[in-house]
Amino acid sequence: MELIYKGKTKDVYQEENGQIVLYFKDDMTGKDGVFDPGENQVGLKVEGSGKAGLQMTGFFFEKLNAAGVPTHYVDSDIEAREMRVKKVSVFGEGLEVICRFKAVGSFIRRYGDYIEEGAELPAYVEMTLKDDERQDPLINEAALEALNILKPGEYGEIEELTVKISELVKDELARRDLDLYDIKLEFGRNEETGEVLLIDEISGGNMRVYKSGEYVEPLKLNSFLFNG
Repeated sequence: MELIYKGKTKDVYQEENGQIVLYFKDDMTGKDGVFDPGENQVGLKVEGSGKAGLQMTGFFFEKLNAAGVPTHYVDSDIEAREMRVKKVSVFGEGLEVICRFKAVGSFIRRYGDYIEEGAELPAYVEMTLKDDERQDPLINEAALEALNILKPGEYGEIEELTVKISELVKDELARRDLDLYDIKLEFGRNEETGEVLLIDEISGGNMRVYKSGEYVEPLKLNSFLFNG
């Protein structure tokens, strides 16, 4: 396989037949050895985290595909830590979409004068540009269209898909008495059809989850989902 992109937590390869393969590494984002999903750098290496991330990602993508949600997922090999996906192009240099059910994290840091920490939010969606140097700035629909990152109508399509996907993940976690506070997703375009697709991964490192008011560490989520 040919390495075509080296990421923080995943590397992207292309097989001779053109199939794209994501390899899940044991590297996790964070700082000074402490995991933080919002950090823009690799902070630690945790054995088994790549396999755990792929196990959860495959679980949710298969449910989404079955529900008719367009994704880039084809199949996965958990032992090899490989996920085969459709070829996609990203929006600009990358667009992250956050769906918030509770006011925590950067949301409360920005708007804490107006809302209590942990207060309910109505599946609130916001988008940020992937830009480490500028700390992933927030961006709105008008700016995304003005910069030719999104075509007219795509913002609303992504927003609608984000809520549908996030609600599915939230409901699945709720069956295990887990409470999803927020989740970060990524989207791209199918290079063959131009269709907007969910891409990247859905794992503990992309979400904040609580149980009985206590934060659940990302790697512990798998035990709730698969060992219950």
